[in-house]
Formats: sequence, C-alpha cells, structure tokens
Amino acid sequence: MEMTASRGPLRVVLVARDHRDSVQSALQNLVSCLEGESGIELTATFSREEDNISGVNADVAVVLGGDGSILRACRSLGAAQIPILGVNLGRLGFLADLSPDDVPELVPDLASRNFEIVSHLMFECVHQHADGTEEKYLGLNEASLLSGASLQMIDIELTIAGEMVTTFSGDGLIISTPVGSTAHNLSAGGPILRQDLRAFVVTPICPHALTIRPIIDRATAEYIMTIPDVPEGVMLAVDGQIKVPYRPGDRVVMRQAPVSFLLARLRGHSFYSTLHRKLGWHGQPRYRRPRRSEESSGEGMSEEV
Repeated sequence: MEMTASRGPLRVVLVARDHRDSVQSALQNLVSCLEGESGIELTATFSREEDNISGVNADVAVVLGGDGSILRACRSLGAAQIPILGVNLGRLGFLADLSPDDVPELVPDLASRNFEIVSHLMFECVHQHADGTEEKYLGLNEASLLSGASLQMIDIELTIAGEMVTTFSGDGLIISTPVGSTAHNLSAGGPILRQDLRAFVVTPICPHALTIRPIIDRATAEYIMTIPDVPEGVMLAVDGQIKVPYRPGDRVVMRQAPVSFLLARLRGHSFYSTLHRKLGWHGQPRYRRPRRSEESSGEGMSEEV
C-alpha cells in the first residue's frame, strides 16, 4: 500500500544498535540529514543493544545495519509493528536495501510520505516442553531444528494442518517464510519465494534420501515438528539469532503470527532487480564466434562477458 500524505511531519525513529564505527558514523550523518528536513520529526535514536523500541511512538523506524539488524528490530517491536526502512551497512542486505549514499537524495520522498509499505508474513514459534511449559518466539525468517553439537543424523517428524507429512532424516529441517527464503533456506537448496507471498517453505538440510525435496504450503496451516529420539546437542534456532536446546519430549509448533512485518520501500525498488544485484544474476556468458584463421590455431575461444 502507498503511504499517503497527511498533516504534520513524518515521525521517524533511528535504530543503530550495531556498534561498528561504520554504522555509528552513518547514524550521525543521517541525524544531520533528517534534522534539516522540515517534513520530518526525529523523535528518538536507539543506539544501545539494551534499548527497548517496543511501543515507540513513530510512523517509521529507520534501521541501520544489515538484515540481522532488521530481524532484531521487528522482533523488538512485537505486537506494535511500524514500517521499517532499512539502510544497508552489512553484507547482502535483501531487506536493508538502501545504501547510506542513497539516503540524502531520498529524504524528500520520505518527508512527503512518497513510499510504499509492503506487508510480509511473520510467524509465531512455540517451543513446547515435555513438562508442559512453553516459550513463544516471534520471527520473520525461519525456525529450524538442527542436529547441532550432536554431530549425527536426526529424524524429524512433520505434521501440517493435522496431517502427517513424513519423517525427514538428515542434519535438520527449516520452515521458512518468503522473506527468509533467501537466507538459510537458500543455502540449503530451497526455492526463492516472492517476499509478499503468504506461504511457508519446508526445506530439509542434507536429507538422507534423494527423493526428499523442499515443499511449499499455505501460511494458514499449523506446522508441528517433533523428534522421537533426541540426541544431546539438538537445537531450535529462530531467525538464526535465538538458539535453545531441544530436549526429549519437546515439540515445535509454528504458525502465522497475528502481526505482519511492514517494510517501507522508496522509489526505484524491484524484487527481481534486487535478486540481480544481490545474487549476481548477470545472465549467461556470451561466446565470440572465432574467425577462420583462429579456428585453425585454436585461438579466439575466450569468453566475452
């Protein structure tokens, strides 16, 4: 949806809880840039790891760092999600798509609310223990059961919408959102999903059967993972940032969260252009046809990129 103009300045908070010099320097430059814009009210700056941003009174949160910084920020917002604009000071940056050099040019668009807000699927992961207790985690990328320090193959039973799917034998199992499809899921051989789809992708890690392949199913279903025989060292990981031991008798329930991740996209964004830039999709190399004299000598067979 488009962010339409309204009365009053756009209320912005800055989040830069990465202590690297490059991030803190970019933060100071951004503060100076935004404070000089009449259509923006800079309401708060969060630069410490312990800063709590839940319940913040703002229209947009600008997060400096990488995609990991955005994952932490959207989890911190909890049930009160606000649009997040990411400024990339990390590596790939699928979500944090702007570079610090882009920001000054785009501040007028931000001030005039000339940007799109895209809603993305989030999940709720419930870790149910054998003693009846449970913990709930809000996530954006994926929940994974991993063999971890057990250093052995594990058998994971998966149920979707009350129906037993199969037992995955291997190093683990990933249940990912479309946003997370370009993270651990992609590394494990899973498919890339458009980020605004409402579906989960299930991807086995090093499966012990050639016929086992990733599957995609609806987000409205409930996904349950259990391990009948749990060796010591198995872990549950949420977004690659929350890591907790998985014990005998535990089970993991994953479902669509009641809230969505709201990503602010300024002009010029394209899903496929992002894949081209981030994944190096430059097409197939072209080969120059050799001249007759070169054919006889074996020359002229080099790539023309």
